[in-house]
Amino acid sequence: MAFSTSSTRGILHHFSPRLVAFEYDPSSQEPASPAQLHTLLFIPGLSDGLCTVSYVTAIVKALPSNWRLVQPLLSSSYTGWGTYSLDTDVQELVQCISFILSVRPKGKIVLMGHSTGCQDIMHYLLSPLQTGEAARPRLAGAILQAGVSDRQFLEVLYSKDVYESSVKLAQSYVDEGRSEDVLPTSSTGAFFQAPVSARRWLSLASPPPAHDGQDDYFSSDFTDERLKQTFGRIGITGTPVQILYGDKDQYVPDSVDKARLVERWERHIRQGKGVVDEESGIVEGASHSLDDASVEVVGKMVRRVVGFLCRIETGSKFK
Repeated sequence: MAFSTSSTRGILHHFSPRLVAFEYDPSSQEPASPAQLHTLLFIPGLSDGLCTVSYVTAIVKALPSNWRLVQPLLSSSYTGWGTYSLDTDVQELVQCISFILSVRPKGKIVLMGHSTGCQDIMHYLLSPLQTGEAARPRLAGAILQAGVSDRQFLEVLYSKDVYESSVKLAQSYVDEGRSEDVLPTSSTGAFFQAPVSARRWLSLASPPPAHDGQDDYFSSDFTDERLKQTFGRIGITGTPVQILYGDKDQYVPDSVDKARLVERWERHIRQGKGVVDEESGIVEGASHSLDDASVEVVGKMVRRVVGFLCRIETGSKFK
């Protein structure tokens, strides 16, 4: 989809000394009491920032009158992802969510992740509390849209020699105590046009044999035992989940059976006593960020998102 200029109305919330969140203006909606508002907190992917994911405006227009879409601008936004981590993202999301709950004490919070934003959600739900961190605010729901494996994408994007040499160089930096030093672009291929630290590169590349990179939640080659430790633990958090996975996602290797992959994730959530939304699953005709999708395809995904929010609000049973 070709870029076209636009202007977006909304409210900028200053929730931390150097962090803000943008609340899209639902100009077509009836006003609602601030204390009663619910929030869809949208977390985009690598290199994204405000208004870079086009389908967001379609969601905003379709939201019920007592829901608002808010997008935080994190330290990892735009090119910042290369030198930050999921740990930092979670810390900043906790600050943002706590702020929202302070002004909307009766409202529900649903996180919607796009791409790496899905990794943020998994890390928010599953990672151990960090030193000095209190319990994280509980979520009413989570939407994982286009959660893909960076490792498997890198393995396709680069030759085996380039992938292995970049990992070897990053590991040497870490071994020398230089984990936060930025790798030369000659080794990373200027991946997403951002400076990348050795630590973050290993997190994304998640080399063998352990494949233990912090970002590695969505690889298709994980064993059931590995998935039991991630998707299988979501039920403990009490967070209903909707998974939206495009059948035309260009960042997923052609060898991956997308429908089977999503079914495995959903099965492990249920086996762990978690709940999966009735409209979770494959989004036909959808690419990674739906930039080239038809209005019909975008509309179908938006209706699934809104349906999930309505079921969250009313407390409807999930399958």
